[in-house]
Amino acid sequence: MSGLYIALAVLGLVVTTVLTRSFFFLTREPLPLPAWAERGLRHAPMAALAAVVLPGVLLDQGQWPSGPWDPRWVATPVAMAYAWWRRDMLGTLLIGMALYGILRWWGA
Repeated sequence: MSGLYIALAVLGLVVTTVLTRSFFFLTREPLPLPAWAERGLRHAPMAALAAVVLPGVLLDQGQWPSGPWDPRWVATPVAMAYAWWRRDMLGTLLIGMALYGILRWWGA
């Protein structure tokens, strides 16, 4: 493939991305959403987070881990409990990753 072809492809993707993401800003008046759509959009961040995180926690290279003491299966509930208790994202990440690192280092 030529450099010109790649440059045009990238430019096309940039234009498409900018137009689709800025569509709501290009209108003069706000676009009203139905109430059901607004209620549904409240759950979008949690759904996206679950879609990204859960496969990484539950599966190892696309397979179930061999035992119940997989470091991810131990660190995740601890981090979730800390997040519920403190409502602190940075602390949750630090606690979860520290415990995961220790358990991996320890060989669990």
